[in-house]
Amino acid sequence: MFSGVYTALITPFSKNGELDKEKLKDLVDFQIAEGISGLVPVGTTGESPTLTIKENIDVINLVVKQSAGRKNVIAGTGANCTAEALEMTQAAKDIGADASLQVAPYYNKPNQEGLYRHFMTIADNVDLPIVVYNIQGRSGVNIETDTLMRLASHPNIIAVKEASGNIGQMMDVLSRKPDDFALLSGDDNIAMPITLLGGSGVISVASNLIPAEMESMIGSALKGDLKKARDLHYKLLPLFKAMTLETNPLPIKSAMSLIGNIEEVFRLPLCPPSEETKEQLKIVLKQQGLL
Repeated sequence: MFSGVYTALITPFSKNGELDKEKLKDLVDFQIAEGISGLVPVGTTGESPTLTIKENIDVINLVVKQSAGRKNVIAGTGANCTAEALEMTQAAKDIGADASLQVAPYYNKPNQEGLYRHFMTIADNVDLPIVVYNIQGRSGVNIETDTLMRLASHPNIIAVKEASGNIGQMMDVLSRKPDDFALLSGDDNIAMPITLLGGSGVISVASNLIPAEMESMIGSALKGDLKKARDLHYKLLPLFKAMTLETNPLPIKSAMSLIGNIEEVFRLPLCPPSEETKEQLKIVLKQQGLL
């Protein structure tokens, strides 16, 4: 079901800090026009921790309606409270989202059995495809391969977004996973090699800026065109690295502001990146022909 490039959409705010719905509609239309495989609203890149539950659902609703069936929408509805994740996931299903992105519960650091029960409870109670999101750097816990393989036996758990940075672990998953279970890279800078190793693509931050280029790189990797995939990887690598200069989504939103797409507005505790970071972003954006 999920192959190619899925953009982890930023959430644009107006100068007064409110959700900028018209700008978000523009971003959805731009992504679709550029040939993106699908959209992922209100994940980490969409600043989900600073959105209320109502705003989270509003963003999903807007993206689903604006997409109008043209592309798959994987709605970010994860939480560190299972009951809250259930509530938002059911709402996303009712809205018409195609799947749900479920982050590993953060801060409370459940053990592996707790992780298993959390994801299985959601999968058992909401009939919607689930992409498990493994990101130890933010959640504080790693979804171990044995746990993930237990989860993969559930018909509603159909993929993992792997952002652990542990390529060895990803290879273990790729060698053990069922044929109908997908691994999507959660990091742009290793998306191409992970795809060549058997991954299905990437949930991308950089594709907010360059959806067509990301699709070309991943599409080439999926087709086995190693030279083209590798050439694009190294061409885009400076941009991938720039997106990690500070905490995501600071660099991507600042970059999109620099090229005039959005206002550079965050909600506390997030704030704009340093001037030094902005200068480095300008250099990379000029090198990539974006500024």
